[in-house]
Amino acid sequence: MSDRVAWIVGAGDGTGGAVARRFAREGFVACVSRRSADKLQPLVDAIAASGGRAHPVGCDARKEDEVVATVERIEREVGPIEVFVFNVGANVPCSILDETSRKYMKIWEMACLGGFLTGREVARRMVQRERGTMLFTGATASVRGSAGFAAFAGAKHALRALAQSMARELGPRGVHVAHVLIDGAIDTAFIRDNVPALYAKKDQGGILDPDHIAENYWHLHAQPRDAWTFELDLRPWMEKW
Repeated sequence: MSDRVAWIVGAGDGTGGAVARRFAREGFVACVSRRSADKLQPLVDAIAASGGRAHPVGCDARKEDEVVATVERIEREVGPIEVFVFNVGANVPCSILDETSRKYMKIWEMACLGGFLTGREVARRMVQRERGTMLFTGATASVRGSAGFAAFAGAKHALRALAQSMARELGPRGVHVAHVLIDGAIDTAFIRDNVPALYAKKDQGGILDPDHIAENYWHLHAQPRDAWTFELDLRPWMEKW
């Protein structure tokens, strides 16, 4: 099989979908994943309408057996995974006084455990081929624990540490691992409908455009290996650090 595959885990309506479209434009087969494959059809259809190729892959990144089977199926039926993007969101704010152990654990499973399980399985293939790109989507919470975001910050800090450790281990084996810190609101329907005052900054360039984020993901993959980036910060020009 000669098809190059980009597997995007967490291919939603914002960053994940934009990254899938960007890599499809470059000739990659975009294997796009969410827990429910039915929700992926609009993205698959949009990529096909633009002349690209995409496969919907239902996968719960928190379940080890499901992840193992998914990676095996993609590698067997579609092609070798050359690019892996972990973009699962888990931003559920809550006061530490009201947080429950169940929700705290669920957020950690989505934002961190899922990154470990999917990343491990892909890495096992990439090191055999001595090439590949692994990109993990971070957030403001990856480096700063704000009030009301204890669970999310804990999970995102852990994901960043996972990516950092993987970069140090896998880089010398030909695999580029990078962490992209998204510091700011993204132009999505959720922001438009729930935070209209923030969305109003769109015309000023005050929120991140998913297509512009995706362009940076492509840039990371295209970097020559003598100048690899581990961490890339992306934020609107008016965003406070």
